[in-house]
Amino acid sequence: QMQPVESGGGLVQAGDSLRLSCTAPARAFSSHAMGWFRQAPGKTREFVAGVSWIGKDTDYVDSVKDRFTIVRDIGKNTLYLEMTSLKPEDAAVYFCATKIDGEFKTRSHVYTSASSYDFWGPGTQVTVSS
Repeated sequence: QMQPVESGGGLVQAGDSLRLSCTAPARAFSSHAMGWFRQAPGKTREFVAGVSWIGKDTDYVDSVKDRFTIVRDIGKNTLYLEMTSLKPEDAAVYFCATKIDGEFKTRSHVYTSASSYDFWGPGTQVTVSS
């Protein structure tokens, strides 16, 4: 079972911090690229942050740069999204996703398109009050 599972969502105030967690099978951390997406009501799913399968390269949507950090903890089989200075517009259901990779030629590639990913978690709700 390769489906990741998110946790850590909740209700916070604007300016607060929150850490989302995503657990996945160990083999996902050895060969899968990983990413966080979010979807607000009435909007399409949006790329938030991603990390290459080898774990050295990251990318973020402009709106969260300098506020969010994606972190992999291989020892705990967990991917984190550390969010600071949260804004009401950050409110959404956040999804963790993994993509089968492991290829040398894509070792530095961060996938930003939702259609690139193979496995998705059920999501965790983040609500930010103003």
